[in-house]
Amino acid sequence: MAAVVFSSSLALVPRQNQLIIPGGCVFSGFRSDKLHKSTAFKKTLRTRESFSISAFEGRMGGIFCCKVEENEASLEEQLEFTVRRIHYYRKDHVYENWGLHAWGDINVQTLWEKPLTVTGSDDFGVYWDIRVKPGGVLNFIIHKGETKDFSGSILAEDTDIWVISECSSVFKVKPDLTSVLKGNLSMSRAYWVSELLLAWNLDVENVQFQLFASKSAKLDITSGGIKGEDLVVPLERESGSLPGEIIGKFPHIAHYKAFKLPAGVNVKELVKSQLAIACIDAYGTLMDTTSIQLQGVLDDLFSYDGPLGATFTEDAVMVHLWAPTAQCVRVFVYSSPSGGSPLETIHLKEEGGVWSTCGPRSWEGKYYLCEVTVFHPGSQRVEICMVNDPYSRGLSANGERSLFVNLQDPLLKPEGWESLADEKPQLESFADIVIYELHIRDFSVNDESVDPNLRGTYLGFTSHDSAGMCHLKKLSESGLTHLHLLPSFHFATVDDNKENWKFIDEDTLASLPPDSEEQQAQIVSIQNEDGFNWGYDPVLWGVPKGSYATNPNGSCRTLEFRKMVQALNRIGLRVVLDTVYNHLHASGPNDKGSVLDKVVPGYYLRRNVDGFIENSACANNTASEHYMVNRLIIDDLLLWAMEYKVDGFRFDLMGHLMKSTMVSARNTLDRLLKHENGVDGSKIYIYGEGWDFGEVAHNGRGINASQSNLAGTGIGSFNDRIRDSVIGGSPFGPHLQQGFVTGLYLQPNEHDHGRKDAVAKYLASQADWISVGLAGNLRDFVTINYEGIEVKGSEVKKDDGVPVGYALSPIETINYVSAHDNETLFDMVMWKTAKEVQLEERCRINHLATSIVALSQGIPFFHAGEDMLRSKSLDRDSYNSSDWFNRLDFSYESNNWGVGLPPKEKNGYNWPVMKTFLANPSFRPEKHHILSAVEHFQNMLKIRRSSPLFRLGTANSIQARVRFHNTGPSWVPGSIIMSIEDGNKGMPGLAQLDPLYRRIVVIFNARPSNLVVPISALKALSLTLHPVQEASSDARVKTSLYGTITGTFNIPPRTTSVFVEAR
Repeated sequence: MAAVVFSSSLALVPRQNQLIIPGGCVFSGFRSDKLHKSTAFKKTLRTRESFSISAFEGRMGGIFCCKVEENEASLEEQLEFTVRRIHYYRKDHVYENWGLHAWGDINVQTLWEKPLTVTGSDDFGVYWDIRVKPGGVLNFIIHKGETKDFSGSILAEDTDIWVISECSSVFKVKPDLTSVLKGNLSMSRAYWVSELLLAWNLDVENVQFQLFASKSAKLDITSGGIKGEDLVVPLERESGSLPGEIIGKFPHIAHYKAFKLPAGVNVKELVKSQLAIACIDAYGTLMDTTSIQLQGVLDDLFSYDGPLGATFTEDAVMVHLWAPTAQCVRVFVYSSPSGGSPLETIHLKEEGGVWSTCGPRSWEGKYYLCEVTVFHPGSQRVEICMVNDPYSRGLSANGERSLFVNLQDPLLKPEGWESLADEKPQLESFADIVIYELHIRDFSVNDESVDPNLRGTYLGFTSHDSAGMCHLKKLSESGLTHLHLLPSFHFATVDDNKENWKFIDEDTLASLPPDSEEQQAQIVSIQNEDGFNWGYDPVLWGVPKGSYATNPNGSCRTLEFRKMVQALNRIGLRVVLDTVYNHLHASGPNDKGSVLDKVVPGYYLRRNVDGFIENSACANNTASEHYMVNRLIIDDLLLWAMEYKVDGFRFDLMGHLMKSTMVSARNTLDRLLKHENGVDGSKIYIYGEGWDFGEVAHNGRGINASQSNLAGTGIGSFNDRIRDSVIGGSPFGPHLQQGFVTGLYLQPNEHDHGRKDAVAKYLASQADWISVGLAGNLRDFVTINYEGIEVKGSEVKKDDGVPVGYALSPIETINYVSAHDNETLFDMVMWKTAKEVQLEERCRINHLATSIVALSQGIPFFHAGEDMLRSKSLDRDSYNSSDWFNRLDFSYESNNWGVGLPPKEKNGYNWPVMKTFLANPSFRPEKHHILSAVEHFQNMLKIRRSSPLFRLGTANSIQARVRFHNTGPSWVPGSIIMSIEDGNKGMPGLAQLDPLYRRIVVIFNARPSNLVVPISALKALSLTLHPVQEASSDARVKTSLYGTITGTFNIPPRTTSVFVEAR
């Protein structure tokens, strides 16, 4: 070994600083950081393996002292690679944060979130040097975050290439910039915002602006300007800014310049063409050009409220398709779900952008597809797209074809369906709601008490005496009101044909060690070909998913979905549908899963200022700010509410929708009447994820449905404040960061949270977060903070300064500590508690966390299995981790802990630590632990149901009745004491709500020791332990004491005690 030895000491910040070590080196030294203190390490890199400290350390920063020893072999291997250079030019000369994502035959594979920074700059712009194997290919994307500017490849014969922002060409010799910077038709940087008005971010004087159109998509930029047009329309530059109503609709282009079309232009025909706007100087030379986004003009001229999809009359079937940019639309009718030639081909007629036809009633039960001939901005061509009807109400397997299905057919309605509205479980107020989130397949796929043919299907819920249904019945009897089902519409990632699924021998997996890599390796090998996925990749929103039906063809899925809803309603549970309106699985003219973007390309999906699809929501963000997108969402909600009688909707990434869409949804549902529509829409609850990020953040595309924006609407949003403060950290922070129940300050783990006094103060602040959450996370709720100051909920701040309290009504707050995303509650508790904490105590921490949610004002939300210590073997993202890691066991024999290391893709960087947990046999719960959790959870639900004081419906009522004690500087760390007061009938003051109790006191003791605290405001009362706790099998909670004379409470460790004062 010879070569280079050097040492380095540097502070790493995730995604910014990294030290790349070439393959073949020995990398050793020590690190010091908040997670592991000082730890020695040594790593020998394999041949051609590169190594990044920041990747090795995961998300944690730290201080590193290291040396790199490079041996002869590694130097020789480096000589096998040759340097290729990518030159990059931007008109704005702003290169900050633009990076290179590279893959192929290269020595360093990059991660998307950690692109390569520029190597250097020259007289052209900047460049990257990449080491590529001789004869190999380098693939690359230049991007900034999720914004892509250029993608391409360097072939074996190339050493240098030159690329230009907003230009699709790859130059193998250095180009003359003055001859190529004439615009780019693959980008759409101008907007047609209303019938006669365009907007473009170009401010040039003494030039002409023109609109070019080609119906056959022949526009091309040449040295002589734009060629291939059918029509050229002069544009007039408007003075001043865009009109206020346009800025309201398109706030992100408020600074753009306005250009007006002359009157008399046939706009309705122009939008069917390839279009470009151009800037031409006084000499006729093209200065710049770009394609045009059409969303505004389509809304202005073609907004439509008439029938869409297939509708049925007594003797006919009508088909309507909204496609104003289409040049031709045909419908193909088939007799079979796939294969074969069409029975009929029908040319549709257009009126006002809507294409329609009238067919015979004999079409019912047959299949169809639409053929849309349309210019597509993604390909810059006129495409002929075969596509499902966006308003499909039935499908064949995998959406191969749409189905003419009449949802009013009596054969598709289970017995008693028409009277189901009269059988709905009682719901007096949204404040009475308690939600349990469940995946349809998880529920029954492993339940041996269910018919094997029905496991993992809608009909799994009709097995009335199954273990799973018995569990749900007990939850319903205890106080659960709503069952939230993960996506059940037609999504892309599970094959509807069960015969195509692949399986792993689970007996073999069960025989492997609990910390083995082999389970995940086998699961990953088939994960895209098995029957499991969460389903957050929508293709069509208005059809039940075929993989959950016993037959994915025909109308079977409609009948079976209805049977599921009926069965759940009849055991006292209302059904919530998980909707994913914020994005779509696919886009473009060719992807099979692309539907909306084939019918009206460029309209349904939100575009950035360059015309490319926004992907911040996952991929293919939808744009509910556009009229027909908003309409499609509202129509879909009405479909599920009226035709499937679902009782609520959860909106995935709701913050990516506009507030106006959500308010419209609420108002539309409220208008549904049982005697007219078969449902009482005022009882349908809607809620969602009000996260504010991406292009919609801070109202970037209009007022969005974020947490704070929804105050006063009666629409619920998930309260991440109570989640993070109860458990500790956040889904994006260190796994070991502790919270209120997991030992912060009181029983610290090995994570360095800071100085002891600072940690104590932080724990006190976290208790304030929780107190605000317990009071419904109300913006204006007044309480005493940890400093002894009277504050409103909005004046209690998160770490980033954002208000904790944001709601105006308790029904706008969904309190939770875990959901399908991220680790289960049990797994988070295992991560965060100190190593010495025994399993029994860890289980009590689990109970404590669920009790905080269950006894809070607002709406409690629980992840299925939270009540059974559910584990996913520490998997942080189990969306595609198969039945194996997502298993639910309603026999209570196992909680699924220690079934192998979770899939490497999302968890691999934590495997070394995970191994120490999973391999520890003392951490595996036994059946009695699970049964205790089941009982505790049901008891908390019973306590909540026992008194309306836990379910106050207004902010005023909560302010008047809810008090927090043991606050301010004298606070006893690790405790929260809450009282809820009732009035007395016929007496002045508070109205009487509870016929049984005049006062309730709830004490949460997260301490590892007894809590003994006198509360002067609560002395001389007749408080006793709640009868449900008194009758429970939890011996510890029964030792809870209250001293009348001094008002002293003595609460055992890690226990929630509820005291009541009977009337």
